[in-house]
Amino acid sequence: MTTRISENPTMQQFRIDQRVALVTGAGRGIGAAIAQALADAGAEIVLVARTRGQLEEVAAQITSRGGRAHVQVCDVTDSAAIRALIDALPALDILVNNAGTNIPEPFVDVSDEHLDVVLNLNVKAYFVVAQAAVKRMLRDEGRSARGGAVINISSQMGHIGSPNRTAYCMTKHAVEGLTKAMAIELAPERIRVNSIGPTFVDTALVRSIVDTPEKREFLVSKIPLGHMADVRDIAAAAVYLASPAAAMVTGASLLVDGGWTAQ
Repeated sequence: MTTRISENPTMQQFRIDQRVALVTGAGRGIGAAIAQALADAGAEIVLVARTRGQLEEVAAQITSRGGRAHVQVCDVTDSAAIRALIDALPALDILVNNAGTNIPEPFVDVSDEHLDVVLNLNVKAYFVVAQAAVKRMLRDEGRSARGGAVINISSQMGHIGSPNRTAYCMTKHAVEGLTKAMAIELAPERIRVNSIGPTFVDTALVRSIVDTPEKREFLVSKIPLGHMADVRDIAAAAVYLASPAAAMVTGASLLVDGGWTAQ
C-alpha cells in the first residue's frame, strides 16, 4: 500500500521522542550543541565528559527548555570506566562519539607522547565507546522495532590531507574506516552507523589554534562558502542522522565543510 504524504509528515520524521542518546565530549562546543539539539528533538540525553561543571551547565540549559538530561563524569580514555557507565544505562538508542583532540605540529616534530594522546582519544576511545554502546543496544528486546544509531564525529580531515595535521588526519581516516565497517556488520541488527565530517567550526578549541588574523584568513579562504561552520550546523546534521528521516542512511559520511573537500 502506498503511504499518503499527509499520513507521514516530513518534519515528524526528524523527531526522536522516547529515545535515549549518549553524547561524549558534551560539556562544550560541538558536543554541547548536539546534546541540546537532540534534546530539542525529543531525546533523553546522557551527557559525558570529564568536567562536571560544564556538564551541569549543559544539563541546565536542556532542562530549562523542557528537555531531559543526565550528567555522567567520565574520561572516555578510561576503557573500564566508560564500559561500566554504558553497561549500567537503563536504555540506549543513540550514540554520538564526539570527544576528540588535535595537536597541530609538523610531522617530524610529533612526539610519542602526542601521538599516544591523539590515538588514544580519537581512535581507541571511539572504538571502545562504540563497542560498549552497541552491546548495550543489543540487550534491549524492543530495539529491533526502532533500530539504533551511532554517529561518529569525524572531520573533513578524514577525507583529505593537511600540513601540520598528520596525526589528526590519520585518526580521522581511521574513524571513517571504523564507521563503514561497523555499518556493514551492524546493518542486520538495524543499527545505523554514520559519520559527520565538519570543516573548522567556530569553537573555543578552534579559536585557540586559529589564533591570528592571518591564520583565520587563510582558513576561511579554503572554504568556498567563505566562513567557518557554526556548532548548530553540526548539531542539525546529528539530528538528521539520529532520526527516522535517515532510516536508509548507513555507512555514510555527511560532510559539513562549506565545500572544502569539493575542490
